[in-house]
Order: sequence, then structure tokens, then C-alpha cells
Amino acid sequence: MTRPINRGHPLKTLVMIGLSIGLAGCSQPIEQHGKDSQMTQPGTTLWRTIDALVQQIPFTKIKVENLLATHLVEKDTSGSPFQNTAFQFYTGGPVTLTDGVIISDVDLRIRHRSGHPGFLVLNVGGNCIHPDEVRAHYGKLKITDYPRGNSLDEATSYSVFPEWGKLSFGFVERNRSCLAYVAFDPRFEADKTAQ
Repeated sequence: MTRPINRGHPLKTLVMIGLSIGLAGCSQPIEQHGKDSQMTQPGTTLWRTIDALVQQIPFTKIKVENLLATHLVEKDTSGSPFQNTAFQFYTGGPVTLTDGVIISDVDLRIRHRSGHPGFLVLNVGGNCIHPDEVRAHYGKLKITDYPRGNSLDEATSYSVFPEWGKLSFGFVERNRSCLAYVAFDPRFEADKTAQ
């Protein structure tokens, strides 16, 4: 059964229709915005994400946001009680990849110095990536950092040294068989010219 339109108040009816359309149009983007940072990116695995990020060097906030479909906010993640004037810090996430890997945190640091390519760390979880999987993708890895016995959060870092800089894979002591982070440390332009 349909309700008859109240012809006595056409302005009221138009206002109600306009509000309904406006609210319906606004609710979808608000709902979508809340889901963006947790959306699964179709066909995007950790390995494809790494390859795509390498293509974005030098890193910028906008490049990383667009590639990972997440919003980065300015936040000093250095842990220092003093304001850091050397770097600009951005953080964001989580991002779920189709291989079940979750980038729980994106940590981007860009030096306030012209030409700096940025430094990027992806903290990962979800499906476990074993050291053998990393070796299968990157071949021989060099140990570049190791735990010193002070904390279960200390990591063993395995690195490769492509032309653009250093790519490291960290495995923390509390779960040594699963990848905890991926770090991108591109060479500074001055470093390239010094060679």
C-alpha cells in the first residue's frame, strides 16, 4: 500500500526528498572512507607490493598513500622525547593483501634535506612469510643486524643490495620463523655521485 502525498505542503515534501537524497549520497563515501585502509587490494601480494614500492623511489607521502590505498598521518615515530627536526614522520595502515599478509603499520620517514629519497618500513603480520620464502624471491641474503639479547622485539635482518639501495627483511626474536618487517633504505643522491 502506498502512502498518499500530502499536497498541502509541497515545500516540506521537496525538503524531505532533498534531505533523503543528500543523506543517501553522503553515507556511501563516509562508509567507504572508513573501509579504505582495511580493503584487500585485488591481486596484490607482498612481493608485488615491494616491487611496486621500489618503482616509487624517491618516496613521498602521496606516492605511498596511492600505492597502498591508505591514509598516512604525520606522527613522530622516533620514540625520542625531543622534537625531531631532521625528519618528517608519517604512519598509516593497516592494509590487507590478497596473499593474507597484513601490513599492520606503514612508517615513512623523509629527511628535511633536498634530494632525500625517504626511508620506509612496512610492519607485517597475517600469513607467515618464512625466511626460505624471502630467499626464494631475493636469492642470497646478507645478515645486516642481529639481536643483542636485550629484548624479544630485537630482530635479525637479512638484506639485499639492489642498485637503488638496501632492502631488509626483519625477523624478531619472539617469532623468528615469520617476517616482521620490510625496510626500504634508498641511497641518497649524494651517495650515488660519491661512487
